[in-house]
Amino acid sequence: MLENKQLKKAGLKVTLPRVKIMQILESSEERHLSAEDVYKKLLEAGDDVGLATVYRVLTQFEQAGLVTRHNFEGGHSVFEMDDGEHHDHMVNVDDGTVIEFISDEIEELQHKIAEKHGVEIVDHSLVLYVRPKK
Repeated sequence: MLENKQLKKAGLKVTLPRVKIMQILESSEERHLSAEDVYKKLLEAGDDVGLATVYRVLTQFEQAGLVTRHNFEGGHSVFEMDDGEHHDHMVNVDDGTVIEFISDEIEELQHKIAEKHGVEIVDHSLVLYVRPKK
C-alpha cells in the first residue's frame, strides 16, 4: 500500500489510524481539511478514531513533512498533502473555501522585489482573502 510506504519513508510506524488518516487526505476532493473534517470523514466511514488522535497524527504528519498546515485568518488550521509543488491560496471570507492558484507573474515580481532589496527568498506564503463579486 502506498500509504504504508509513505509512512515508513517519513520514519513513522504504520498504524491503522495513520493509514486511515493518510487515505482520507489523499482521496478527498477537498485538498484543505481541518482536523474536524478528517474526524467527520472517519466517523462517516465507520472508523473508531478519536479527535485527539486525529490532531496528534496530523501534527506528526506535519513534522514528518507529509502535510502542510495553514493557519488562515479568521479560521482554524487546515492541512493539505505536501506534494512539493508551490502554490498560493485565496480564502473566501464568506464561507472559508480555499482556492489554490499558481501565478508565474507574481512569483517573478516577488523575486524582483527581493533582488531590489538585496535579499533572496527562502520561503514564502501568499494568501489573498476574497469575496465573490456581486
